[in-house]
Amino acid sequence: MRYGYKRPTVCDNDVTQQLVQVNLDDVHEERHGLAKNREVFEELLMQLTTGDELYVQNIEVLADSTQQLIDILQIAERDEFTIIFLDECMCSTELFKKSLLDGLRYFSKLQSIFKRHTSTFALQEAKKRGTVIGRPKKSDVQMQRAIEMYYSKQYTLHQIKEETGISKSTLYRQLDQ
Repeated sequence: MRYGYKRPTVCDNDVTQQLVQVNLDDVHEERHGLAKNREVFEELLMQLTTGDELYVQNIEVLADSTQQLIDILQIAERDEFTIIFLDECMCSTELFKKSLLDGLRYFSKLQSIFKRHTSTFALQEAKKRGTVIGRPKKSDVQMQRAIEMYYSKQYTLHQIKEETGISKSTLYRQLDQ
């Protein structure tokens, strides 16, 4: 059988651009892009048998890390089904035949893709929970006081930090703006 698997990614958060040009027998869609709790994918892995083909738009849809990708590829090899990566124009059996150098180059590139994907969806989840993202905001009064002290040239950076709580890097970042 020809199966498809889709899930939200950084470039296709609403999953509308995945597997549109492929005729498949059964398509499974994950509702979230997070690495954990991929229940739809786990159920799909249980269905795949010898000779089946699993189509994914790209490797980012399938895995969130190189270790996870390796684990999935080992399952595919053991259970004798093929994974087809449409954007990369390759299948899992071709990955097993690549030279070590080609594989390392490719997996190095994948690392940055995986990090971007994981970071983006983790930040989205944190924002949903109300977590404040980024550097904590320093008091405008304290920042103004630190700038005045700096320009007076009567205080060391250490003294400014002790009195205002504004670090050297924060002060310089503010001065650069």
